[in-house]
Amino acid sequence: MIAVILLFDVPLFKSVLGAGSWAGRKAASAWQDIRQTWTAAAGMVSSWKSKSQTKAADRKSREKKKPAKSEPKGANRRSNGEAQNQVIREVAASRDDEPQAQPAEAEDDAEADASDASFSQPRRVGPFTLPPLDLIRPSRTRRSRRTFNDQTELLEVTLASFGIEAQVVEVSHGPTVTRYEIQLSPGIKVSRIVALADDLALALAAPDVRIEAPVPGKSVVGVEVPNREPSPVYLHEVLESQEFQDHPSCLAMALGKDIAGNPVVADLRKLPHLLVAGATGSGKSVCLNAMIASFLYKSSPEQVQLLMIDPKRVELTVYDGIPHLICPVVTDPKKAAAALRWAVKEMERRYELFADAGVRNIESYNKWMADNRERYGEGELLPYIVVLIDELADLMMVAASEVEEAICRLAQMARAAGMCLIIATQRPSVDVITGLIKANIPSRIAFAVSSQVDSRTILDMVGAERLLGKGDMLYFPVGASKAIRAQGALVLEKDIEKLVNFWSQQADPNAQEDRIVDLQESVDREVTVEDELFDDAVRLVIECGQASISMLQRRFRIGYSRAARLIDTMELKGIVGPHQGSKPREVLVDDYEEIAAGGES
Repeated sequence: MIAVILLFDVPLFKSVLGAGSWAGRKAASAWQDIRQTWTAAAGMVSSWKSKSQTKAADRKSREKKKPAKSEPKGANRRSNGEAQNQVIREVAASRDDEPQAQPAEAEDDAEADASDASFSQPRRVGPFTLPPLDLIRPSRTRRSRRTFNDQTELLEVTLASFGIEAQVVEVSHGPTVTRYEIQLSPGIKVSRIVALADDLALALAAPDVRIEAPVPGKSVVGVEVPNREPSPVYLHEVLESQEFQDHPSCLAMALGKDIAGNPVVADLRKLPHLLVAGATGSGKSVCLNAMIASFLYKSSPEQVQLLMIDPKRVELTVYDGIPHLICPVVTDPKKAAAALRWAVKEMERRYELFADAGVRNIESYNKWMADNRERYGEGELLPYIVVLIDELADLMMVAASEVEEAICRLAQMARAAGMCLIIATQRPSVDVITGLIKANIPSRIAFAVSSQVDSRTILDMVGAERLLGKGDMLYFPVGASKAIRAQGALVLEKDIEKLVNFWSQQADPNAQEDRIVDLQESVDREVTVEDELFDDAVRLVIECGQASISMLQRRFRIGYSRAARLIDTMELKGIVGPHQGSKPREVLVDDYEEIAAGGES
């Protein structure tokens, strides 16, 4: 009590210690500074409480709610920290009492039903009929419509307790997360709020909080908080949207919905290759099925053809029988490498056609062919080809060099030829997603991963380790400054079966068998084609009198796969004998000129 009296009565304080003494003067000056600081802090607390009460009153009057309880009489004597803690406790208590969900408005359902009616009719593209939207339509889900005023106030109070003066200017409610856009006061560094992610998660009672600083195109910081009741995004919701229906591309993909609830539709022609990665159960395979279903809804087999490679044998084999397939789903990793080599040969063949026609890409070639059909007869219109690989890690374990070489060649050159890659893996490590593959596939989709290292491997940035799983993803298209957070579209197994049955009824078995035979013959020719080093390799083994893969590797400085193919080709031609364990192969011929003469005859 005496200390408080001395604090606010400086003359009395001087008289006690001695006004003329040196100690009295120094102590009086120090206590004067403390008194000024105390008065300023009390003024800030009073001003902050007044603003908070005014904002709360305005919100509650607009929403026609009951007036808030009057503040206790002793509230004006609380310290700054006690007042903030009390507000946090009151907001947390009121959050438990608020209604969890409100029924959706009737006009939204009427508008959606009208949209469904306009797109539910079957559409014909050439000899094929595209599936109607109501083929896979599930029951409509109702979204919860909640007020987020208490969360907003709690967020502002928590930031104020750490000395950050900020204001929530906008709230975007998405299917999985809600983003609070915060405007910081001048002079506050963005890095300060980024470092408070765990503290904000604790205050909001959220499992995790992701901070986007700043939000692209806005002078605000986004705080993304998971919803307590996430809502699934069904594929039909994105398919029936105007963004997908009015999209001019036959390679439009319905990916899901973003944080604001807007449909996310991507054009594979512009990406033009896509890398999808995430941990087991994060939604990677569901995303692939949504992409394939988008192609089946948007395009006919004359527009888009699919080459599917599924080493896991469980995800993509359900699509066997649809007319879009170039060949049955490839499940053998060794055959997958041959199929990728076929894709490279097809790309080279298309570029030869472009050179003969004097055009630069597939769009110009198809337009040129359509304009000159009377002159050249029934010409070949080239469809787009999408190569889908469900698990890259299995292919890299069997034939890493061949797979990497084929993928890089396709990624570098196949865009203008109308060929696109979609590669998925659940092992986002550097031995699977190599530097060459990353450099040539700039568009990425990252699902939940276990560590920041995996996130950097996929996106070259952190963030994927804070995703929630079950379709929560970061979509990073080529040319974008930052990744887009979205909830992936959910497609059920029964919906896929309906789509496959719909298209299987329109498939021509004879035409599909012809395509399969052509692909197999092309792969066989690719396996037996002679390498440019074949003649030199034959001369070398004849001179040495023995043949081995390691000898060709050392002499020609080539990889194991290429050297092994050279030895296998020599064995097929009868130049060297069969494999003999660790011993070199026996050379069966003595003169290379005899081999060359026999080949010419």
